[in-house]
Amino acid sequence: MLFRSPLRIALLCVPLMWPSSWAAAADATAQLQQFVDEVNAATGEFAQQQLDDEGQPADQAQSGTFVFERPGRFRWEVIKPYEQLTLSDGKQLYQYDPDLAQVIERDVDESVGASPAAILFGSGKLSDAFELSSRPDKDGMSWLRAEPRSGDAGFAHVDIGFADNMPQQLLLQDAFGQITHIELTDMDTNPSPDPQAFKLDVPEDTDIVRM
Repeated sequence: MLFRSPLRIALLCVPLMWPSSWAAAADATAQLQQFVDEVNAATGEFAQQQLDDEGQPADQAQSGTFVFERPGRFRWEVIKPYEQLTLSDGKQLYQYDPDLAQVIERDVDESVGASPAAILFGSGKLSDAFELSSRPDKDGMSWLRAEPRSGDAGFAHVDIGFADNMPQQLLLQDAFGQITHIELTDMDTNPSPDPQAFKLDVPEDTDIVRM
């Protein structure tokens, strides 16, 4: 495996500072659709960790920052315990590992497609790519499940938890049954992101592998 994180781009759906008019949203599914419709950009921080069969941490936690601008531009940057970067300029997706001095480049449409990233970065109706359903409340949050309609999406489903009308946690189950827990914090909605945030700048001695 070239990358130590099981998520890369999959982890992406942002808890945001929602306008007060959203408070009346009926459930998590309605809140998510409203987020897609009304939030064009956001910045924030994340923490993610793979869980074992009993829901306990199975590896070292990762943390970092993100920024996105719809449609299709984002930067998901792991800072601790090591540096890794997943970046999209809207056309190409780059996965950069400084320790390996390597970048993997692939087409955004093929990479994001019906992945959880499409929930955050895509446009149009979520129902075109995902089947959405409500889940039982737990841990003080209202939950929904997004299941990809495509059979080759690379993951089984992602559960998104809302509290105080904000998405705060995600549980991503991949095609192998592994679950990754993601928390997102310190969100700022609809800023004006620096265009440089979506440009890849790597050392000259870095290998680039085009998929």
